[in-house]
Amino acid sequence: MRLRGIRRSRNIEDRRRMGGRAGAGAGIGGVGLLIVLAVGYFAGIDVTPLLQGMPQQQSAPRELSPEEERAAEFSAQVLATTEEVWGQIFPRQVGRDYMPPVMVLYSGVTQSPCGGASGATGPFYCPADRKAYLDTEFFSTLSRELGARGDFAAAYVIAHEVAHHVQNELGILGQVNERRQAVGQAQANALTVRLELQADCLSGVWARAVDGLLEPGDLKEALNAARMIGDDHLQRRAGRVPQPHTFTHGTSEQRARWFTAGYETGDINSCNTFQARNL
Repeated sequence: MRLRGIRRSRNIEDRRRMGGRAGAGAGIGGVGLLIVLAVGYFAGIDVTPLLQGMPQQQSAPRELSPEEERAAEFSAQVLATTEEVWGQIFPRQVGRDYMPPVMVLYSGVTQSPCGGASGATGPFYCPADRKAYLDTEFFSTLSRELGARGDFAAAYVIAHEVAHHVQNELGILGQVNERRQAVGQAQANALTVRLELQADCLSGVWARAVDGLLEPGDLKEALNAARMIGDDHLQRRAGRVPQPHTFTHGTSEQRARWFTAGYETGDINSCNTFQARNL
């Protein structure tokens, strides 16, 4: 992704100097780590309790490494592209201005109104404070553990969390949460799948708008990332038979297909997963 010359967003809250990295997960390897990451990423919850007994570290404020500095610059530039894209799309397609979210960069552990956050939870969006939370170490996890390599795969992760903010701006998150509370677990999971697939589609809308910044292979990286974090793929990687009633983000094929739908149309209306008969 060509980001040279792209401005950095000012909507960044960098908490990474506030303390050392948590050691949660430091002693978990291979499939074990993948299972924990899958639980956190796909359930959107803090899985730190699952890692109790592992070494934990907290230290005084620290300096950031060059790699962490580069991750912050990358995140701020990608966030800026989302601000430009949705700032243009909202007046045209929604009829009002877009109010961008803040992205919180943290290291190891932090707190949010939606609960505790750790590197094990994966990136998430909290509608209570309209902030997206990202431990930039997740970029390495995405590449090494989940097999989703490339800078555009990482950019897709940011765009997906911003897409949840777009859903919040449109009032969709609140409506879905109300419906989830009124139904059983299997139905609640099904609603969450539609919510997540819509976010994938909205990520595709963003990708189409930044097409001029893409390099050869970038779109393939995003589609690969969507497939690598499909519920069915992660459950197989964790040594389990896929259980559709437990899915909360959709299958690999569904995630890639809805991202493509948004990319091909560039239209928010093409992302109405809640009216789709077949996902």
